Amino acid sequence: MADNLKPVALFLLMLNLCMYLILAIIGGWAVNLAIDRGFIIGRELRLPAHFHPIFFPIGNWATGFFVVFALLAGVVGAASCIVGFTHVRFWNYSSLQPAASLGLLAWALTVLAMGLACQEISFDRRNAKLGTMEAFTIALSLTQLVYILAIKAGGHGPVHVERQHNALGR
Repeated sequence: MADNLKPVALFLLMLNLCMYLILAIIGGWAVNLAIDRGFIIGRELRLPAHFHPIFFPIGNWATGFFVVFALLAGVVGAASCIVGFTHVRFWNYSSLQPAASLGLLAWALTVLAMGLACQEISFDRRNAKLGTMEAFTIALSLTQLVYILAIKAGGHGPVHVERQHNALGR
């Protein structure tokens, strides 16, 4: 495998891990805030006419969906970074497949969260911490894609195949 892309992949992994952890921490804070300040409806009261199932007291109508998908992208992205560190350690074809597939899944969730972040930005009313989440989501959509391309480009080399002999010794 191409060893010259190994430092690039390692740098992008460390950068992505830090940004995914920050994204997950801020997303967890926003979900906790929504749970603490959510609707409290008594048994005798009816739901409001414009009740939103994912209610967030901060931000706008897109905030709930953005926070949920950004939190999911943060957790899956951090897991993909852990698998990616294993791939950088061994740097062979067998470790490439899990790292690339989980990295691609994390990138897909990040792009979905980025689309919701762009929708939230277009509505304009948001918190400063949500603005940080939006910025990290947009940056992660690019850096995660570059990481996937780096490990896939580094994967073009000879593949060592271990052949197992059957019990008859043929």
